[in-house]
Amino acid sequence: MLEFSQVLLFATTIIIAVAFGLYVLTTLAAKRATRPAAARAGDATTATSAPAAAPTQATASSAESAPARNRGIAWFSSLLVVIALIALTISVAVRWIAAGEPPLANQYEFATAFAWGMILFQVYFERAYRARTLGLITLPVILAMLIYITTLSAEKQPLMPALQNSPLLTLHVFTAALAYGAAVVGFGAAVMYLLAPHISWQGWPRRELLDEIAYKAVVFTFPLLTIMIVLGAVWANIAWGRYWAWDPKETSALVTWLIYGAYIHARVVRNWRGNKAAWLLVLGFLAVIFTFFGNLWFGGMHSYV
Repeated sequence: MLEFSQVLLFATTIIIAVAFGLYVLTTLAAKRATRPAAARAGDATTATSAPAAAPTQATASSAESAPARNRGIAWFSSLLVVIALIALTISVAVRWIAAGEPPLANQYEFATAFAWGMILFQVYFERAYRARTLGLITLPVILAMLIYITTLSAEKQPLMPALQNSPLLTLHVFTAALAYGAAVVGFGAAVMYLLAPHISWQGWPRRELLDEIAYKAVVFTFPLLTIMIVLGAVWANIAWGRYWAWDPKETSALVTWLIYGAYIHARVVRNWRGNKAAWLLVLGFLAVIFTFFGNLWFGGMHSYV
């Protein structure tokens, strides 16, 4: 069953890669199809010496079929992301059943949970806000995480004593995966917000919409980070006899929490928006990545994950 779980994970990686390619293809096709009106007018004046002729049926049909075809590809690429979410969910469930315990105990399993959380929130926000172009930023991050997972050992190992508090471990890591998953959407919206002034394509989401998506993503991220830290402290007290030890992963998680807390405070209390807020979310996601990988570089009590 573990092998089947790995096959599903590999399939998820392929599906996300194809979906991202289709997102890019759809965006490029849509950009070409929405040429500026001035350019179209210029094309129309090249034959002023001849009377205007009615468009042929073939020409009209071709003009109408191109946008419809692009919408079909966009819909299919969005569907692929949903299929990827289902495949990865089944992969996690199969591994859980095969091992008899939640698959959240090592770097391979946590990275898988992280990828699952990112795909989950990508699907949610894309459908809630009809912002497919968000995948241009978020899907490469998801794909990078899935590729990283393939470099890790998928071998199931017994839990070390500090991890043998299954309910707390499950809740702690699960909330972390969800928090980090929502953070990638905030990051994607922030990057698109910063790029917006430099993008001439009319299909690019409005900055107001991107700002709203980024804020709503943090509304998920910040409380989940809070729950993650509290559960981790309780777990640490049970496992090691103290709530906080300034472990590198603990410290970086606290810094990440403070960054997102600063964003929430600035947004709610001072109505802080714009480029500064977007850059703060970029910094927050970089802190998320550092928190995730930091134990590999600095060791500490979280070195087993």
